[in-house]
Amino acid sequence: MWRGPCEPPPASSDCCKRTFSSSPCNTMKCLRKPRTRTAAFLPLCLLFWEILQAGHGHLYNNSYAGDKVIRLTPNTEEEANALKKIYHQLKVDLWQPSSISYVSKGAVTDVHVPQNGSQALLAFLQEANIQYKVLIEDLQNTLQKASSLRTQRNRRYLSGYNYEVYHSLEEIQNSSLNKTHSGLIHMFSIGKSYEGRSLYVLKLGRRSQTYKRAVWIDCGIHAREWIGPAFCQWFVKEALLTYRSDPTMRKMLSHLYFYIMPVFNVDGYHFSWTSDRFWRKTRSRNSRFRCRGVDANRNWKVKWCDEGASMHPCDDTYCGPFPESEPEVKAVATFLRKHRKHIKAYLSFHAYAQMLLYPYSYKYATIPNFSCVESAAYKAVNALRSVYGVQYRYGPASSTLYVSSGSSMDWAYKNGIPYTFAFELRDTGHFGFLLPEVLIKPTCTETMLAVKNITMHLLKKCP
Repeated sequence: MWRGPCEPPPASSDCCKRTFSSSPCNTMKCLRKPRTRTAAFLPLCLLFWEILQAGHGHLYNNSYAGDKVIRLTPNTEEEANALKKIYHQLKVDLWQPSSISYVSKGAVTDVHVPQNGSQALLAFLQEANIQYKVLIEDLQNTLQKASSLRTQRNRRYLSGYNYEVYHSLEEIQNSSLNKTHSGLIHMFSIGKSYEGRSLYVLKLGRRSQTYKRAVWIDCGIHAREWIGPAFCQWFVKEALLTYRSDPTMRKMLSHLYFYIMPVFNVDGYHFSWTSDRFWRKTRSRNSRFRCRGVDANRNWKVKWCDEGASMHPCDDTYCGPFPESEPEVKAVATFLRKHRKHIKAYLSFHAYAQMLLYPYSYKYATIPNFSCVESAAYKAVNALRSVYGVQYRYGPASSTLYVSSGSSMDWAYKNGIPYTFAFELRDTGHFGFLLPEVLIKPTCTETMLAVKNITMHLLKKCP
């Protein structure tokens, strides 16, 4: 028997098991549909959920109340060394760069400071006469506002999946794209994460009996970079919707397969929704330390745990106990090794910096096919800029961003994939990891053009 229009769903309902920090439950999925008068009851249902959500209190247990995000640039090496020391003392969360070791003269630093340390840091900066700018005054308030907007925007799409909001892991994996376009897409698992979650990959392309080259795309290798998984979903959606109307997309799907991993670091991404919005690493345990997780982009067998990676389990750039120690990294590496004869491009999506990077990341050196790769990058950033005028820097990761060892991009290149790129999506720090949902569409729209350009470059058989 159908329950009343504003009666909560049964306690066993899947969507009602979600924590309050996840996206709001889809009312139409929680409630059994009435035979009549559905539309009339809908406003009452929405009102009920608004009251219910309000009663849940603060996101992430209000743990970011009073926290600030501060941008500063040391002008001398003395200032840089002093900042490193106080960063260690205050246990800050570096947003840019990813490690304290990268803090140096002239390098822009975005730092998330807890409430109990912000006064000490600000006092130090003023006394040392180091210029700074507060990017986010109260992190908790910013998170609350974003969550409220997400609830409102989701309501407008009760009848379908909204690609212009961020989605929890469960919502992403339950998306029905693979069911509604079965002729072009196939979903499968390549393994399990540390916590036992499936590692799903979407194979996209027109089926063929003949040999086809392939492109690998992954998003969300770092948990807190939510715009990455948003783009992977956007790419799949656009490919399926425009396959018949867009000649470029039709050519791409006819001549290539795309292997797309919407969320690489599934455990970390889930944790960033339920417990710590700014979690970066995986969620594996360490036998000797209480700190959990490994940087999944420092865990690959290419100059593993060298410059730009940390051997300490509590650091955000911890390389792990050994290469491919993380089941997520191991699963992807195994898949890429198995299919490397036909995978010709590897694209990984990160945030934030507005950069398009290519090898090498672990050393200052020119790759053998530099001319071809550099040309593809140049055309891609120009195509991206043509949409909204957003500027991206491009170049070798080591000189354009910083030196880092054990990255997936370098590993893919070293293992025979000639086109390997890492995108650092919007923005350059004003919002940082909290890129507003209103910017998902423009970010993904411009990035689509860049990916199309790289893909078409590949089809031209550039050596």
